[in-house]
Order: sequence, then structure tokens, then C-alpha cells
Amino acid sequence: MSAWQIVTKSLPDLLAAMLKYTLPITVISFVLGLVLAVLVALVRISPSRKPGMRALKGVTWFYVWIFRGTPLLVQLFLVFFGLPYLKVNGHVLIELNAWTAGIMTFALNTGAYASETIRAAILSVPTTQWEAAKALGMRKSLILRLVVLPQAARIALPPLSNSFISLIKDTSLASGITIIEMFQVSQQFAALYYNPLVSYSLVAFLYLMLTTLLTGAQWWLEKRTSRYLEPENA
Repeated sequence: MSAWQIVTKSLPDLLAAMLKYTLPITVISFVLGLVLAVLVALVRISPSRKPGMRALKGVTWFYVWIFRGTPLLVQLFLVFFGLPYLKVNGHVLIELNAWTAGIMTFALNTGAYASETIRAAILSVPTTQWEAAKALGMRKSLILRLVVLPQAARIALPPLSNSFISLIKDTSLASGITIIEMFQVSQQFAALYYNPLVSYSLVAFLYLMLTTLLTGAQWWLEKRTSRYLEPENA
């Protein structure tokens, strides 16, 4: 079978896997991870010294340390294959299907990395912004929501966009826990047609096109969110 025939036969199934698994897993995991990241970042920058907050800071530090310090593939295997071995009186405590395990792991991993991005972005907002808002009589929660977080979002946009693009590619690891996403489909066609070069080149091209489109969207968003900034040489 020629390379072109392999491409024409494989492409519909690869695109279907992209729409059914790769993109939904990426979007859902990133949204959940982003929510978690904001919460973790806010806890870690909180000035409160109450015992409960100090304990919560310890928990969030441990969470970030674990998920930034271990490989994503190992995390996927631990959640999907390892958790069912937690038993009490012979009963399994946690058993997740592949879809749930994949999304949960990707979200937790994204949240750990993104929390550091968001924390740094919030801390980079000048303290004069806080002081000016306080002088106007605004509450701390209102200052954070209306003054600080919008500025931090613009600062965090480039690294968060990079995290999203990386997550698109990282979903290929979900094939290791039986999710039939794009890479898993390409493996099946490689075994079927005995031509891994064509099959893997095709899936690589699809990932490349996805990341190229997302990079263009990132550039547009950065330009859009920075349209009110004064030029540096002004």
C-alpha cells in the first residue's frame, strides 16, 4: 500500500480521535487545572498566619512539589493502575475509568504548574495598585477581583498559553492508559499497514497543525490584551 493510500485511510479516524478525545481531554483538563491553579496560588500568597491557613499552605506546597517533581506518565499510571490497589477489607476504595483518570491527572498536573505561573503574575502587580485601591475604600476581595487579577491575567497569558499547547501534546500519553486518542490510533494504523514512518509522520503533522493554530491564537490574545499599554519608547 502506498503512503498516500495510508494517509487517506488513516486521516478520517485520526481526525475523529482528535475531536472525540484529544481536544475534549485538553480543554476539560485545562479548565479544571486553571481553576485549581488560581485557588492554590491564592492560598500560597495569602498573608494570613492562622493555623488553618498555614496547614493549607503546607498541603498546597506538597501538592505542587509532588506533581512538578514526578513525570506525567508515572502520574497517569499511578492514578489509573495504582489506585485500584488501595483496598479496605478487600474492597477497592478508588477505581476510575480511563477517561476520568486521564482528565483528573492532566488537571492536577496542569494545576501544579499553572499555580506557580499565576502566583508569580499576581506578585508582579505593583503594590501601588493595592495601595491606590485601598485609598479609594475598596475591600481586599474587590481589589483582587477587579484590579489585581485582570492585570495578572495579562501577565500570565503567554506562559499559560504555552501550558495549554504543551497539554495538547501531552494527551498522547493517555494512550498508555487505553484512551484511544490520536497517537493510539496512529499506533494501530502503524501495526495494521506495517509502515510506522507514514503513520507517525501523519499524527505528528496533525499535532503540528494544532499547535500552530494555537500559537497564532496566543499571539492574537497577547496583542488584544496589551492594546491599552503604552509603548515602551513612548
